[in-house]
Amino acid sequence: MGKQNLDDDDEMYVDLELDDGTVTCSIVTIFSANNKDYIALLPLDENNENYDGEVWIYGHEEDAEGNPSLRYIEDEEEYEIASDAFDEYLDKQEFDELIDDEEDEE
Repeated sequence: MGKQNLDDDDEMYVDLELDDGTVTCSIVTIFSANNKDYIALLPLDENNENYDGEVWIYGHEEDAEGNPSLRYIEDEEEYEIASDAFDEYLDKQEFDELIDDEEDEE
């Protein structure tokens, strides 16, 4: 895992070094499932855009000093658990936005 950046919008970014080059990703969220931490990343193109809506999910760990690291999820069952937990996170976000919108209208 490469550097993390914080821009004016308080959006966090991370550079992933992959076999075919470096990809900058926006950090969507860090979440837990089955007592493990995961991170959801939105890969961006050279214009900091993501047109296909693809999200990458990795295991997320921190060492004793708090330095983050990512791990590829090789086990299909573990990936399914993490993916379901992320879907629940998205559902909750959409619900929270609906509630916030209704409160703003009052």
